[in-house]
Amino acid sequence: MRDEFRIVPVIDLRHGEVVRARAGDRASYAPIVTPLAKGSSPGEVARGLVAAIAAATLYVADLDAIIDGKAPDLRSLARIARSCPGIGLWVDAGFSDAPGVDAFLSEGLGRPVIGSESQTDAVLVRALGDRAVFSVDTRGAERMGPATLHDEPGHWPSEVIVMTLSRVGAGAGPDLARLSEIRRISPATRLYAAGGVRGPEDVVALEAIGVAGALVASAIHDGTLRG
Repeated sequence: MRDEFRIVPVIDLRHGEVVRARAGDRASYAPIVTPLAKGSSPGEVARGLVAAIAAATLYVADLDAIIDGKAPDLRSLARIARSCPGIGLWVDAGFSDAPGVDAFLSEGLGRPVIGSESQTDAVLVRALGDRAVFSVDTRGAERMGPATLHDEPGHWPSEVIVMTLSRVGAGAGPDLARLSEIRRISPATRLYAAGGVRGPEDVVALEAIGVAGALVASAIHDGTLRG
């Protein structure tokens, strides 16, 4: 029996607030306005997202860490964890070395996501294995990070996010062609589409090509996708 398709809600953190993603233009992300919460505080928005989709896992992108190289926003992550007891957190905080990952893991605030855009080689991804989720990142035609992390599935853990930044918050639909190609070269990997999911029709299309789940924000906030 195939596992149930998994919707993973997304929070983008910037300066201690949740921001609304638009086409991967991170510099222009503004504090979110959503019917799911009053204001843009991480705990409130997280609670609203998890309740709306009956999610078991929440993905958090710490943009201050990813863009500016700051330490992970542990305070906001702790607020999210307190607001959503029992939820599993996947956290991308621009991790690029083992000491940084070890320090994060010691806090007990989630599972690290290792983005290809933050890497210079495959060493960290290989060393962590299934302790982490790997995110293979692109922006338009640009493959972000080392080519070996895009081309050699042997480096990957069992769960991989296919992040298409130019489609994040853009309402363009998921990149089915790219997902299908990655599925072809690594059929045993559990793939999660990130960027472009608009509603149930896109979920059906992703299931049809064997994708295991999707990272979603806008469609949940806008009410076009519900649990």
